[in-house]
Amino acid sequence: MITKLLTDAVAAGATQAGACHVLGISETTIQDWRKRPDGADRRKGPKQPPKNKLTAAEQQEVRALLTSPEFRDLPPSQIVPRLADRGIYLASESTMYRILRAEKMQHHRGASRAPTKRHRPRELRATGKNQVWSWDITYLRSDVKGIFYYLYVAIDVWSRKIVGWVIEETENAEHASRFLAAACAREGVSWAQLVLHADNGSPMKGSSLISTLQSLGVAMSFSRPSVSNDNAISEAAFRTLKYRPEFPSGPFLSIAQARAWMVQFTRWYNTEHCHSGIRFVTPEARHDGREASLLPQRKRLYEKARAAHPERWTGATRNWSPIEAVTLNPEPEPRAKNPA
Repeated sequence: MITKLLTDAVAAGATQAGACHVLGISETTIQDWRKRPDGADRRKGPKQPPKNKLTAAEQQEVRALLTSPEFRDLPPSQIVPRLADRGIYLASESTMYRILRAEKMQHHRGASRAPTKRHRPRELRATGKNQVWSWDITYLRSDVKGIFYYLYVAIDVWSRKIVGWVIEETENAEHASRFLAAACAREGVSWAQLVLHADNGSPMKGSSLISTLQSLGVAMSFSRPSVSNDNAISEAAFRTLKYRPEFPSGPFLSIAQARAWMVQFTRWYNTEHCHSGIRFVTPEARHDGREASLLPQRKRLYEKARAAHPERWTGATRNWSPIEAVTLNPEPEPRAKNPA
């Protein structure tokens, strides 16, 4: 078995010395095994059990303690000091862990809840407008301490355009349902055209919102709990919003003031802001298709400048080709194998 593992590792690109080091075996030992007809691992364990090994009865006593209602939800690191405070010693902490591993009970005993594995959201790839939207809610301070206004924003992932927003005094699925339905109507979203990505907040999973999206034929996608990077486009837009020079350093004095500010920000973001993620065109220019003429015009300008003064250019001109596709939560690249 060991020699086969070593052979497979070397065939995969590892060096024999490196593989032997990982396995804890010298190269001389491997060479000796390979000279034998069966090539088997000739190492032998101890001939006799250790003298300090617990008896079967002692092991059973430890197992009974570890699975008792009082201790079944605690690790040995917590059990040992509690027993010591009562003047009780049954076995060492490492022995308790060894017994749990042998019984496959190390992680969960009794009614303790098993950890839930949170899978990455599936990759969403947009090659045109109104295919994938990202939406989220952020807080805006009011002039009353502890009271906030809630800004709901939906962004087209492909064009980065803010396709809808609303500011309300409460955060719930009913407000989200109305604002997203209105955004879909304005954009002319058809049945089964759109995937809507959001985080795991309760307004994002409210029954009224789910019902509305199902009636519109909008598919839903969700981030993992407490993983903001899964909804990176909305998070980046909120950061841009709150770091604008015009963003109030203090609270909004009224919801009307907050809405008026958001009107100005949306106009700037959609029509003036040259977005780095889409080759520095504005979201609206990309959403409306005007980038098809803007980017070739930039390319021609640079080629003309290079032709006029080729000595000033050491390489190709700036890349003005359009970003064909935008991927939300792309699958991680496979890691390259490191030679041992």
